[in-house]
Amino acid sequence: MKIAFSSRCQQGLRDENQDRTGAELGDDKACFVVCDGVAGLPGGEQAAQLVRDNLISQLKENGPFSPVITQRAIEQCRTLLHQAQGKSPKFSRMSTTLAALFIDREKQCAWWAHAGDSRVYHFRHGRLHDVTRDHSLAQQLKEAGYENTGINSNLLYNALGAKPARPVTFSETITLEDGDAFLVCTDGFWLNLTTREMEQALRMVNACEEWLALMEEAVSRSIKKDNLSALAVWIGEPQEATLLYSLADSARFLPPRY
Repeated sequence: MKIAFSSRCQQGLRDENQDRTGAELGDDKACFVVCDGVAGLPGGEQAAQLVRDNLISQLKENGPFSPVITQRAIEQCRTLLHQAQGKSPKFSRMSTTLAALFIDREKQCAWWAHAGDSRVYHFRHGRLHDVTRDHSLAQQLKEAGYENTGINSNLLYNALGAKPARPVTFSETITLEDGDAFLVCTDGFWLNLTTREMEQALRMVNACEEWLALMEEAVSRSIKKDNLSALAVWIGEPQEATLLYSLADSARFLPPRY
């Protein structure tokens, strides 16, 4: 199974970049991780790095690979984070979002996990197939039928390190198809792009790197207050999954005229 990926981690207008991305691509398994330190609390950067580093490190080890194994690995990251909180009063409330994509290359299947408002998008045949549900107050109000409430989208009720501790959400295991595409990203990335724009960009390219670069270019033209971090992952041959772009599709990504 051919897997290609590309990553970006770009600082916006914030004083520091608390985002961390990581990837581990082995012969039999793969893992792609994005963490975003929760703003407003000291230690977000440290929390994001601790979870990213430890999750990748655990999954590098040989042995069985399954949703249960990855769930245990994430819970171990939570335990290590709680231990680090206890060692430093300054960082006693540090926490981070998590979005992680796991791929079993031998069984040709995938699953993902998330906590907070970092997301995993799954595209199939050039269209959005699935996306994670944010652990945020804004998402809860939207699902309750309240639109345009003005609620800050980053008011979270779940993140690794937050109290009370809540379970990380896992997807069902899916069978991969040639041409599947995934986007694992922070809220600073997805807040500046609509799903339709992601799909349009996907149909305009022939490679994973091009897809992420095109979306990054579109985001960069908007006002970037937050940091932007994303991992794009292609399964199989991109050329067989994308469509020839139309003028309407390309208009969104054309350079601005002066």
